[in-house]
Parts: sequence; structure tokens; C-alpha cells
Amino acid sequence: MIERRPARQVMRLKRLGSLHQCRLSFMRQLTRRMASENWTFERKVFDIDAAGVGHAVYTTTGPHRSYSLVAFAHDLPDDMRSDRVIATAWDTTFALFDGTPTAGDVARLSKNVPFQEAGRISESELTLSRANRSMRLWSHVVSTLADGQQPDLAQIEAVGYLMRTTAVYGSGKFGAADRATYAERSEFQSPFQAELLTVYLIRWFVRDLIEHMARIQGGASAVPLAPAIARQLGIGNSTGLGMAPFLINHPVLFNNWIMAREEAIARVRRIPEASPLEVSTFESLFARTNVSVARWRSEHPIQVEKLADLRRDLGELEAKLADGVLNQKDPWNSLYRWSEENLSEEGQELVASLMLEAYPELTDGLASCMTDAREDALALDGSATVAQTRGQLETAFGWAKEVDWQEQAHCARAWYVSEEKLEPRLGERFQEPIADYEQPLAPARDAVAALKDLENWTPDAPIAEFLETHPEHRHTVRRAQVVEFAPYSEIQDNTISSEVMPIDMLRAKLSFFGATHFDPRSDRWVRICMYAGAPYPEELTSETSDLWVYPEATP
Repeated sequence: MIERRPARQVMRLKRLGSLHQCRLSFMRQLTRRMASENWTFERKVFDIDAAGVGHAVYTTTGPHRSYSLVAFAHDLPDDMRSDRVIATAWDTTFALFDGTPTAGDVARLSKNVPFQEAGRISESELTLSRANRSMRLWSHVVSTLADGQQPDLAQIEAVGYLMRTTAVYGSGKFGAADRATYAERSEFQSPFQAELLTVYLIRWFVRDLIEHMARIQGGASAVPLAPAIARQLGIGNSTGLGMAPFLINHPVLFNNWIMAREEAIARVRRIPEASPLEVSTFESLFARTNVSVARWRSEHPIQVEKLADLRRDLGELEAKLADGVLNQKDPWNSLYRWSEENLSEEGQELVASLMLEAYPELTDGLASCMTDAREDALALDGSATVAQTRGQLETAFGWAKEVDWQEQAHCARAWYVSEEKLEPRLGERFQEPIADYEQPLAPARDAVAALKDLENWTPDAPIAEFLETHPEHRHTVRRAQVVEFAPYSEIQDNTISSEVMPIDMLRAKLSFFGATHFDPRSDRWVRICMYAGAPYPEELTSETSDLWVYPEATP
């Protein structure tokens, strides 16, 4: 019986930083749902002037409710355009409205949404967002469309998006509706569906806006984007340290994401024979993956090296497929085992994701297991014995006892919250006065400290007695108890070492969103692309709603 891969293998940062999108990715869940439920889409307002300033409203309606993107376009000077969270102005700003807004709602939002953190929205809004133009591509596309020509494909492929978001806030931030108020809605039960619906509608607005600007410049000579080119364009995103602690702060939720993917992989590996259709599906999507990887660009040395490894891996995989591995007994387990022995972790995880594509009946239902409304309500069990707690800590963090936590390199950094922006930051513990402000984001170090303090306690004593004396270990004991039922809840690496790469945490989370073309800009922030290849609302059908993430081999 093939079991799920063990946490000690899966939950290492290097592997988490090599994950790829798959059938369970949240974007693909959303587009499949919208198509299967026949959601309708309408551009209700597009009041944008010749300078590209104004507002628009886009409404989508599912079986039970409507949601509307309220978009504001601004005339932003080039010297004010910044992806940093400290920016105060943007090319476009957005809110996702719960329902269809009235003129009064739009007027209220116009006085708040353009100011983002400096404004306030209400419980009628589910998200708040902003985006900036990719200037090197925006100007090119406007000018070529205005001249009656289509943009250069090489430039489209090199950038991949016309705008990139720098934040998509939800879950109660800045006055928006708390997730608990809509989490039970069927369309939003999977994680981050409201945020990703926002991005899907932003992409529609961005296409309309650039075609509008081309008509302003070119008049009757202007042409719209060719559908095949428009589909190649996604929405970029710049994501920094603010996202990294999420995986540590939501251990049950993260466990559920990983466990669903690992269960899907294990199910496929157990299949004794692959049908001709299943083999051809894998081989077809493998060919399309080659196209995607060929378009993947990065200037960061770590990702450049990983991409080189991945491209070599694809060559090795092509040769393995030509040998007929999928026509043999236990094809998927054989292929996976071969990948472990011959490919980089980037290549191994790509193979694991691709294996799922031919088996929606084994995979897609696991999406219902990827959220956890109980997480915030989980209570610490004070009746557990000291002996039980020691065992839980050993299971979850035994590896951390091998780390010399007195050595500066192993505790060189500290997570804290910026007073200015209330965003997580990672500083140098021995170079900055930040130790007093450290956040509890080093579970491994804290677990070793708890184990040391537990050494002289009576094994049969309730852990509550220990915590009365050592309340600083409450969060650690709670985490250890979570691991009892959530084996993938803990990152099994040092999150405060001098060598930690926060981008590994960012990539792990973004891969579950369904992001592609990861482009780290440092060890602390990354650019990605979302919805590249996805159908626009007028193209969305059950046939187009899923495999759009794989570009056609002959575009």
C-alpha cells in the first residue's frame, strides 16, 4: 500500500519552495466552479475618460448571489509607481462588492478605495486591492493596438501581464467583511475564493482598459487584442514578507492543503495500469509544460539555477516517457520513484503535479478538505500529561534538537511587525534592536526550549501545571497537540537561521493559489503571474475552465 509521503520529506523549506500548481489549486477550483454553475458576467459601468481616469463596475452572478468589482483608474505619474507596501498611490484600485452596488455605494467607495490603507471600506465589501502597470509592456501594447497591429509575442511572453497587484486584502482588513460572514457560502468555502475572484475580474477590466486607451490614441485605426494574445496575459503580483508567516500562523489550514495534495499523489501512485487516454493526457500536458517552462524568466540567481535544473529535468523526463514507462505495471509509482532518483526537487514536484491531471475523479473531490473553520477555536488540552506532551514535541520537532541554538547562525534572524505598516518583517537579531519585538514564528527553537524545561517534570503531571509555571510555552504545546491530527502542520526547518529563504514559504502558498512563473526579486519577495492562459468571461465553458494553465504547444 502506497502511503502519503512523510512530513519529514515534504515539509522541508527547499521542497516547499519547489511546489507547482495542480488540479487542487484555488484558481482552477474557482474557474471550474464558475463554468459548471454557469455564472454570468456583465460590464455594468465603464466610465473612463481620455486620460484613463474614471471607474467601472463588473458584476458576476452565480446560482445564489452576485459579486461586483468596483474599479478605479488613476493618472499616476511614473515617479510615484512602486510595488512596495509603503506606496501611497497606484494606477488602479479595486473593491469586491457583495452584490450589485448602487450609485451611492460607488460614491462612497470612490472616497476610500483609491487611498487603500488610508481609507476604510465596509462589511459590504469582501476585498480591497490595487495594481500598477507594467510600463515596459503597457506602452508597447497601447501603441501597437492604436496603430492597428498586434503586440510583439516575444514581449508578451517575456513579461506575461499588463498590470500587477501589490495587495489583495480580505478577511476583515480595513473594514471589509470578516471571512466568517461568508465562509459558509458554497462558492467561497475553498480558501481565498473571494480574493481570486477579485483578480479574475481585474484581469477582465485591465483588458478593457488597455483597449480603451488604444482607441483614444488610435481612433478608427485601433484594434482590440487578439483573443489568443489576450489569453496569454495574466495578472502579475508582487508578494513580500507579509505573506510568509501565514503558513506558520495557520498550521491546520496549511496541513489541509498539503494533505489533500499528498493524498491525491498517493492515490494516483496506487493505480496499477494507465489507460491509453490517461497516458496521452499526461504526455499532452507534459508537452504544454515545456512551453510554459520555456517562457519562464527570472533574473534571481537561485531561480535561474532552479530553472536550468528544471529544463534538464524535462529532457530527462522526455527520454523516460519515450521508454514507455507509462505502459508498464504501476506506471505512476514507477515514474515518481524514478523522479526521486534522477530529478531535482523542482522536477520531482512538477511530475507529482502533472500525474494528477488525468485523474479528476480521484483528485478534485479533495478540494472540500482544504479549508478548516475550526482552526481559530482549537483549545489547548490542559489535561494531557507531561509525558504525552513530550512525545508530541518529539514527533513534531525531534529533528530540531540536532540544531545548536546557541550558535548565532542558527538564530540570526527575528520576525517582527513593522509599526509603520503593521506588516511582518524579518530582521537581523544581532545587528538590530528587534529582539524585544520578536513574533512567535520560530516553532522549532521554541519546541527545543520547551523540551528542556519539561525534563524535570513528573511524567504523569497534567501539562496545565507546567504551563502555570511556564506560560511562555503555551503556543508551543498547542502546536504540538495540533500535529497529533495534522501531520503536515509544521515546517520542518529553521525559520530564523541566517540561511532561511522566506521566498520558499511564499512560493509554497502561491503554488496552492495556482500561480506560475515565480520570479524572486530577492530572498524576501517574489513576482508571479495569475490566470495567464485562462479564458475570459465570454470564453468560459466547462471545456475551457481547467487546463488553461498549460499553454498550447503551438500557440
